Amino acid sequence: MNEGVGMLYPGNICEIKGIEVGMEQDAAAGTGVTVILAKDGAVCGADVRGSAPGTRETALLGQAKLVDRVHAVMLAGGSAYGLDAAAGVMQYLEEAGVGFDTGAARVPIVPAAVIYDLGYKSAAIRPDKEMGYIACKKAGKNIAQGSAGAGAGATVGKVLGMEGAEKGGVGTACITLESGVRIGALMVVNAVGDIVEKDGKIIAGAQMNGKHVNTGQLMLAGMKPGSLLNTTIGVIATDAALTKDTATKLAQAAHNGLALSISPSHTMQDGDTVFALGTGEKQADLNSLIVACVEVVRRSVINAVLAARENGA
Repeated sequence: MNEGVGMLYPGNICEIKGIEVGMEQDAAAGTGVTVILAKDGAVCGADVRGSAPGTRETALLGQAKLVDRVHAVMLAGGSAYGLDAAAGVMQYLEEAGVGFDTGAARVPIVPAAVIYDLGYKSAAIRPDKEMGYIACKKAGKNIAQGSAGAGAGATVGKVLGMEGAEKGGVGTACITLESGVRIGALMVVNAVGDIVEKDGKIIAGAQMNGKHVNTGQLMLAGMKPGSLLNTTIGVIATDAALTKDTATKLAQAAHNGLALSISPSHTMQDGDTVFALGTGEKQADLNSLIVACVEVVRRSVINAVLAARENGA
């Protein structure tokens, strides 16, 4: 594989048992929704590292909380307005008879996170309940990468402002361990920082006069980010058996994948958030999963910007 030059890393998160992905977007407005469905339920953990997050239902993912499984994760543009799209996901799941049984009704559990894309094209059009519902209706095993779904308005490398930025988007990848356990990731890449390969080479990011500049070096010299339009969010999933503790550990490890591929990451202008899902009963060494988790997130970030470039966004 010609890493980081033109070839996408293989696989997608839908290779994981019980996972489907649906997307809907308004290309003219530059915003959209990506839904990761786990209709049979999935153990879930989350970790928020960015300092400007927009999230929903993250508190119930901690220890000593009643609910131990979720039925979908919703990722959207629109900043805090985009959280409304989760209501459409709940409607879809309720109609399918999916949810936490309270006795009186089944309540779908749908954690969510959003990116800030209001300044990309139109701030007046945001993901809503209808868009979330439509995304669910379109769910399947094939995933559009690049400027699709929640990545429709995603951009990267904004230290010089939007005029120097490049397009971000949705990226996904999957790794199979020697044991046969799979771990996949789907990331919506919308960062202040540059997207870099392992050797530090910038493959997407801030540009001046048609050439990449190093965002980290500019910030070390005292430059403040020229845009608030940031935050990278995503989901990792595995067919291994997880507890809430181990799911949270994988969500924490996933941020190392962001740090390897986004420079800098987790700034005050980012709301970086990752959810981790366990859908299976396979036994796996946790350390092996952690190592694979970091790499599959890194690959997904790279795929997001390469795919956005390929589809001409």
